[in-house]
Amino acid sequence: MPHADAIDSLAALEAALARDLELLDYPRRPWLPELRAAGGEPVHDVVIVGGGQGGLVTAFALRREKVERVLVLDDQPLDRAGPWLNFARMNTLRTPKYLTGPDLGIPNLTIQAWFEAQRGLGQWQGLGLVPKETWAEYLAWYRRTLALPVQPDTTVTAIGPDATPGVLAIDARRDGAPVRYFARRVVLATGIDGSGAWDVPAMIREGLPRDRWAHTRDAIDFDALRGRRIGVLGAGASAFDNAAVALEHGAARVDLYFRRKQLVDVNAYRWAEFVGFLKHLGDLPDPDKWRFIRQILRMGQLPPADTLRRAQAHAGFTLRPGTPWHGVAMRGDAVAVTTPAGVDELDFVIVGTGFVTDLARRPELAAVAPHVALWRDRYTPPADEAHDDLARHPYLGPGFEFTERVPGTAPWIGQIHNYTFGGLLSLGFGGASISGMKYSVQRLTHAITRSLFCEDREQHLRSLCAYDQAEW
Repeated sequence: MPHADAIDSLAALEAALARDLELLDYPRRPWLPELRAAGGEPVHDVVIVGGGQGGLVTAFALRREKVERVLVLDDQPLDRAGPWLNFARMNTLRTPKYLTGPDLGIPNLTIQAWFEAQRGLGQWQGLGLVPKETWAEYLAWYRRTLALPVQPDTTVTAIGPDATPGVLAIDARRDGAPVRYFARRVVLATGIDGSGAWDVPAMIREGLPRDRWAHTRDAIDFDALRGRRIGVLGAGASAFDNAAVALEHGAARVDLYFRRKQLVDVNAYRWAEFVGFLKHLGDLPDPDKWRFIRQILRMGQLPPADTLRRAQAHAGFTLRPGTPWHGVAMRGDAVAVTTPAGVDELDFVIVGTGFVTDLARRPELAAVAPHVALWRDRYTPPADEAHDDLARHPYLGPGFEFTERVPGTAPWIGQIHNYTFGGLLSLGFGGASISGMKYSVQRLTHAITRSLFCEDREQHLRSLCAYDQAEW
């Protein structure tokens, strides 16, 4: 709970932060020209799609580089942006509390400074992992304090080139009405599924009525599962989160099924948290990028220790290792699941099988996807290293920008930067990962400012030639 002087303490922190930003505000001169689209509409320097952590930090980073005409579009209300207050059902973040990133190197903008301003010095040391609600509250404070331009309740439906050279048109629906925006660059900050879609096996989609299954990403009426037999497919962290929530809401039993013979107990993501990997994976040759990311996927995802304990605290929870599902069907009023151990009868299924990488499954990228180079277009791994999902990852440039599948046919593709989990293979942990944000946002903003300056170089040269401000 906030301490007695929390209001004054937070105000003092915000004043100190404002002073930090003032002291660090160099160079101060705006440098990007104002543009108009063919119809006379104003053109944003950058439109960011997604108002979660990746979108907010990108907006702040660009503002610090005097890229001032930035707009962030999010399809949720302001107080629900990102997963934390929506489908995220963990109690705490997965990442260690000492990670930095959104602060961009400013101590008074860190979550620790914000937390201590409200809870008191010393309270941070007693905190284990950061509760997800606390992280969401911090991001909301971050947005408000930095006055970031987030437009909520706006769903992007299409992105493509405008008639104006160098300008992209972004179609959206805001409060149900169509609207169009224009920008020189677009950043996709749409999270973990931003380069594809949450995955549900066909045997479940086609074999069960829609009211008998849900993905961990879905809005689930857990109260309706009270007294029921639940099967959870998958052994990732979100599968355990949903199993625990079902039991906390009174489910009679939850069986969690997974292919491996035992749970993964080594976290490859913790290994990856060092400067070399976080900052420079994107600088490696393609075969090495593939080998590193392929190995991380091979090692698998594990439930954090507190997540596992949360589920196992319930007598009705059962782990079912080595039990892939061979089939599902309705048997009377029960869901019959066939595994190597036989047939189990359940009342409801929760699917925790993650997401699939496939740009074509993103409605807003329908016109973009055919032009984007994928890894399968640029690199063929050894047969024993093949991986279908990795092969569908977009093959990104050094600043998270899309590259053309056929060079010269769609140069505007490079004006769209994919700061989502789909950048994993090309550039490592990006906008969907707190772990990599400290370095990835620098890479992203550097690429944007570099490309804009190079694009405007003739105009800047004319400005230099015309410069006549005398020093005395």
